[in-house]
Amino acid sequence: VQLQASGGGSVQVGGSLRLSCAASGRTSSSYALAWFRQAPGKEREFVANIRGRGGTTNYADSAKGRFTISRDNAKNTVYLEMNSLKPEDTAVYYCALSLASTGHRYEYWGQGTQVTVSS
Repeated sequence: VQLQASGGGSVQVGGSLRLSCAASGRTSSSYALAWFRQAPGKEREFVANIRGRGGTTNYADSAKGRFTISRDNAKNTVYLEMNSLKPEDTAVYYCALSLASTGHRYEYWGQGTQVTVSS
């Protein structure tokens, strides 16, 4: 499985971005997909995930109400719609795929896409 993330960029506070992550290879709608992020000098942290077999979503507290994760199984793509962006959202965003529908552990990772939010 390979993951290719895109859509990052530089925006001002309050702006929006939509990240995409296309999966190729052995993919399935039963796999969970997620977004993580890593800010400079900090550990990678969970942002959101969407489970397989029904598409239940979960969000970090920092993302609730501002970010929306979704998936298009026909395109093997997961999206992260980010609104009301804040400087603290600045990070490299990574998509990840779990072979389990629940997303307990992620075996495959994308290369990351930079998001920079400036005031």
